Amino acid sequence: MSKDAETQVSKSRFHGLWALTHRELKKWYQQPFILIMGVIQPILWLALLGKAMNLSAMIPSGIPGVSSDAIMMQTFGTTDYFSFMAMGMVAFTTVFTTAFTGMSVVWDKRLGFMNKVLSTPVSRSAIILAKVLSASVRAIFQAGIVAAIAFALGLVTGSNFAWWSIFGVFAIVFLISVGLSSLFTALTLRSTRMEMPQAIFQLITLPLMFASSAYFPINKMPDWLQAIASVNPISYTIDAVRRLMIFSDGFGPLPLDFAFVGAFAVIVTIICVVLSWRYLNK
Repeated sequence: MSKDAETQVSKSRFHGLWALTHRELKKWYQQPFILIMGVIQPILWLALLGKAMNLSAMIPSGIPGVSSDAIMMQTFGTTDYFSFMAMGMVAFTTVFTTAFTGMSVVWDKRLGFMNKVLSTPVSRSAIILAKVLSASVRAIFQAGIVAAIAFALGLVTGSNFAWWSIFGVFAIVFLISVGLSSLFTALTLRSTRMEMPQAIFQLITLPLMFASSAYFPINKMPDWLQAIASVNPISYTIDAVRRLMIFSDGFGPLPLDFAFVGAFAVIVTIICVVLSWRYLNK
């Protein structure tokens, strides 16, 4: 091989990663139905449950010393429960989006596409990272849609909110998406049946949702549930989103939120890549 050819190959090491990532995104944006299904469930939670649970209306009024706004602020950090829940949905929509990453791995195996890719010089890590990156891009896009709908339905922002808060929300959504898509991929690397990723999704979704601060503050939960929620990366993601958008008590825990979710993303992605070297075979 000539020196010029070696140089061209060296410059094209990421070509396989880009080509596979583009393939995954192309499958997504060419099928709008998949996009709609990815956001319709969080939107239903927002429009139905979020608006139906008007908790401030349940607090008795007219009692001396009792203020519904004060109680809501002390409990939820905002006077509007819909805003509290909406930011939880912005973060949690990543779970619905990244879950399809594991299904995509199994589907590629069954269609024979995975065998073709494994026969090329593209590394196994590039195959996995392409799916992780494409899922993260989809999650950011869909989280943005959910946030826009929340604004349309009456989201109340806090004094922490500024124009750059949107970029902070997208950054934390990207990190949790990388971690979750790597997790779902790692759990389905050896599977060849579509039932496996579906069962994993059903098993993981409810604990991730209810053992987090998506609907209720962690400090108001039972002690045993607080212990689980305190190590749930979704809880840290939701806290970061709320602190950037609807809270008004400063950004104190924000660095911890980013550090925890970032560490989760890096560790799980490394584990997923290492497992792909061993289990991703033709």
